[in-house]
Amino acid sequence: MARFPQYRMRRLRSSVAIRKLTRETAISVNDFIYPIFVSYGKNVRQEIIAMPGIQRLSIDNLTAEVQEVYDLGIPAILLFGIPEYKDKLGSDAFDSTGIIQQAIKAIRKQTQDILIITDVCMCEYTEHGHCGVIKNGLIDNDQTLDILSKISVSQAKAGSDLIAVSAMADGQVAAIRGALDASEYTNTPIMAYSAKYASAFYGPFREAAGSTPQFGNRESYQLDIANIRQAMNEIYLDVEEGADIIMVKPALAYLDVIASAKKEFNLPLASYNVSGEYSMIKAAAQNGWIDEQRIALEILTSIKRAGADMIITYYAKEVANWINKNN
Repeated sequence: MARFPQYRMRRLRSSVAIRKLTRETAISVNDFIYPIFVSYGKNVRQEIIAMPGIQRLSIDNLTAEVQEVYDLGIPAILLFGIPEYKDKLGSDAFDSTGIIQQAIKAIRKQTQDILIITDVCMCEYTEHGHCGVIKNGLIDNDQTLDILSKISVSQAKAGSDLIAVSAMADGQVAAIRGALDASEYTNTPIMAYSAKYASAFYGPFREAAGSTPQFGNRESYQLDIANIRQAMNEIYLDVEEGADIIMVKPALAYLDVIASAKKEFNLPLASYNVSGEYSMIKAAAQNGWIDEQRIALEILTSIKRAGADMIITYYAKEVANWINKNN
């Protein structure tokens, strides 16, 4: 290779135009999935203190929000339900008139073409806040599979386009695939939260969804933050069980896991730019410590550069506005 002064790397950075032409990674509105929290009631638009700019919405406000998301060009939303009542089995999650089931039907009447993704887990719906059935103080993995399957079929029946299973129960993808197929939802794809870490970055989400565990923690079923080989094994098993899309969550502290998953597997790869990542940027920006737009775009670009094909992010609407404004 030619050396300085014959070869000067700065030549390809010398103008906006040449930087655009030589840019290796670009994010677009088409990359985004926007998470939304849905609650019972009327005219509810409740601010989430730990997540500035994000709200819990009742269904009457949800439909307008989803239409706005669609008009920005964002292709998909991810719904999280806030039940009115909780019980040991999280029964609102699989009730035909549950909050998510009602939300799906309302959205579909208003905005036909947006992709509706629904989260399948129990933590928001259970009185104990864990992602499964509790038996003798522990998660009963196999009983949990039965509930997750019921939730998935109920959501598909209501009109969910894509089932996103996040409970980290062993065998959850196979159980849900079997239940969907048996109920004639063979064309409903599954997004598996395959490498979901027991992360401290979920704190603001737990305030938003009211899903903080009432005892213990989730370290017995979510991945140890130090492990990457286990993450690859988790993804491999989900692929074998029939996952259509795989996911790494969180994103920012796990870019190496995203890159490894991209290299190892051929399925579409999602990553979740989670609540703590979002809220840290918001807090620093509110204090005037950082340039919010540049930081948010830099982080999202790093997630895409690491290998994510799609990004679940609370910044989707804001970034879509920035991108559309610049185009």
